[in-house]
Amino acid sequence: MASVLIVNDQSLQRLALRMLLDAESDLTVVGEAANGADAVRLSTALRPDVVLMDGRLSDSDGIEAIRHIARPAFPHPAGAAEGHPPRVLVLTPPSHEGYAYAALRAGAGGFLLTDATPDELTAAVRVVAAGDAAITPGLTRALIDAVRQQRAPRAVRQENGLGSLTGRERDVLTAVASGWSNAEIATRLSIAPTTVKSHISHILAKIGARARVQAVAFAYEYGLVRPAA
Repeated sequence: MASVLIVNDQSLQRLALRMLLDAESDLTVVGEAANGADAVRLSTALRPDVVLMDGRLSDSDGIEAIRHIARPAFPHPAGAAEGHPPRVLVLTPPSHEGYAYAALRAGAGGFLLTDATPDELTAAVRVVAAGDAAITPGLTRALIDAVRQQRAPRAVRQENGLGSLTGRERDVLTAVASGWSNAEIATRLSIAPTTVKSHISHILAKIGARARVQAVAFAYEYGLVRPAA
């Protein structure tokens, strides 16, 4: 069963989200927070699998909370079971691509638009809880555009993480950033699906990313892949 901490500054919305998630047999809400500081405190105390965060929190409050939750200074407090930090799923309004990009860099593992259906929300929580990235195709496009607007691609030779990748790992990263699934990458590169997963794990470790969606942003930011005009 996946445990969820809800972060939303509106009490009625927290109640609605709790009712929705608790109605699922494999999901359970373990706590609620109304701001970023409480979210950090409760994520440390409760160790949820997923922190479902409203992207309409103030930018500094929300981004700092994501950074502390996804990359805690002390990930295993005394008495706590060892494991990965909580994964953050951000509910972001349309036209908030800049915030979504900042949240991605802070360590968020998934994004969902606030107009998502209940089924889309519960599915995204399950995906993020399993350690995968949840992001809609439309928001992927918007994030890529945000990368283009915020800075020019960096020179590949100046990026230590990218420079440490093998030729095959660069091929896989390019394929991931182009939207290929693991099965498509395996077929096109004539390698086993398990090898694709292994390459992706190595890529994430080398570039300091926690999720596939961060690797996509990395590839665009550093010029390995260029968005279509």
